[in-house]
Amino acid sequence: MDLLSKYIFTDTEHRGWLPWGALAPVLALVMIAAPLIITGEFILAPMGLVDANQEPIGTYGLLGLLLVSFGAVGVVFVAWIKGVERRPFATVGLIAPDGWRQFWRGYGIGIGMTVAVVLAISIAGGYTTGTIAPALMSPIALVQISLLLVGFALQSSVEEFVFRGWLLSVLTRKFNLLAAVLVSSLLFAFMHFNPANPWYDNMNTLAFGLFACAWVMRTGNIWGVMGWHAGWNWFTAVGFDVPITGLESGTPALLVELVPTGPHWLNGAGTGPEGSVFCTLALVLGTLYCLRATRRTGQPD
Repeated sequence: MDLLSKYIFTDTEHRGWLPWGALAPVLALVMIAAPLIITGEFILAPMGLVDANQEPIGTYGLLGLLLVSFGAVGVVFVAWIKGVERRPFATVGLIAPDGWRQFWRGYGIGIGMTVAVVLAISIAGGYTTGTIAPALMSPIALVQISLLLVGFALQSSVEEFVFRGWLLSVLTRKFNLLAAVLVSSLLFAFMHFNPANPWYDNMNTLAFGLFACAWVMRTGNIWGVMGWHAGWNWFTAVGFDVPITGLESGTPALLVELVPTGPHWLNGAGTGPEGSVFCTLALVLGTLYCLRATRRTGQPD
């Protein structure tokens, strides 16, 4: 795919107003932050699901964040695309005759990469093994894990819809694909930035943004990367009783309980395995594969 291209998904023109290129990242910040803050302050906080810093409390607090807050973000962007820009969803990457098949294929790859990263950390001595599959002994935990599957599917899909769908397509049309990949990935990293984490931990968020863009460039849609993101987040959160982006699921491990041992760079510590150097390696290799596949075919899969 040509990095100087003005289109990434389809060249169908908008019938409304497409924001100026420099305005799009600012607009994205506002349209993401406002629903998160409003739902946290006026819905989740009164229900006791988030603390004073709007951090989720327990499993149901996390579910509230995933379903209510990110659901609101998704509604805002859908309304913007259809009401203001007036363009079809195909122009933001929801294009493919076999979209759901690609979603579930990506979901499986996401789970597979999670297992590979966690296994590599364990072999390197970054985890000690605890109880095997304790969640199977708790019907309540299994229900919560099932609800989290739905929650993470929504949250991850919304993030991809926003960053690799809407923002990437707007910036590509206003500048070019290369600029769009860089700006959207940097904004994604900025919105997930945690100053308490080591620099290499935050760099992994940027690495994921680039990997997700490369996946989209290879496939020509966002279905597969939505699935990958959902599978990675869900299985990391519930499979091993370790954090995902610093958030705890509050459920016992579905596969095996793991306890971090050793330095942060090895196991990600309180961030979770996505803060590990093995996650960096997996994302870099995944990005190179996607870019190589794109160059080989000369067009999206």
